[in-house]
Amino acid sequence: MNALDNFLFGIYPYICLSVFLLGSLLRFDREQYTWKSDSSQLLRAGQLRWGSNLFHVGVLFLFFGHSFGMLTPHFLYEPFISAGAKQLVAMVSGGAFGLLGFIGVSLLLHRRLSDERIRANSKTSDIMLLVLLWLQLALGLATIPLSAQHLDGGMMMKLAEWAQRIMTLRVGAPELLAEAGWIFKAHMFLGMSIFLVFPFTRLVHVWSGFGTVAYLVRPYQLVRSRRIGMTPREPMSRSHPHR
Repeated sequence: MNALDNFLFGIYPYICLSVFLLGSLLRFDREQYTWKSDSSQLLRAGQLRWGSNLFHVGVLFLFFGHSFGMLTPHFLYEPFISAGAKQLVAMVSGGAFGLLGFIGVSLLLHRRLSDERIRANSKTSDIMLLVLLWLQLALGLATIPLSAQHLDGGMMMKLAEWAQRIMTLRVGAPELLAEAGWIFKAHMFLGMSIFLVFPFTRLVHVWSGFGTVAYLVRPYQLVRSRRIGMTPREPMSRSHPHR
């Protein structure tokens, strides 16, 4: 491992996570009016429904799949599924939903670049974010043929161990990637970079999406009328007596 690998996979992850957490907090505290997805549906709805739905379905599955697959210790699922079987499941499911996400982001990127009105009202960060997501999904799909060359799950276990060591602040994480191909490393680098740019783009609205889970446990709200003199059984349309 050279100095660049040590930086990219030993130090850079912590830089990205720090900016991701602190940047999101500062943006929510100082620029709450920018905390939104900036939808362009009013300009033109064409391609948006298919592109947005395919992209969100694919990316959400990949996010949770990567999170549980890479951060769950091997001994927890070893009695139920082997490393090779887990890798095969990851390849099939990740390939299917990765393809959905790739088609979706391709439609969104084409829509934003081909329509003059949308392009004129787009921020530079909007276009660059879509390009970054397009490249990340393309690299993710490109890792599937490489994974098919070693179905024993050995490389997948090393990648998962790298992520677990990073999250638990343990040393020796970069050394686990010594035998990883450049496509795997590029995919991981871009994935970390997405967390780095997260607070400065429309991606911050993802926090609000996860925050809606709180609605499942919040108490019921009682709504009462503020009209003076209105009895509970009086129709809303009778605002004043008939002549």
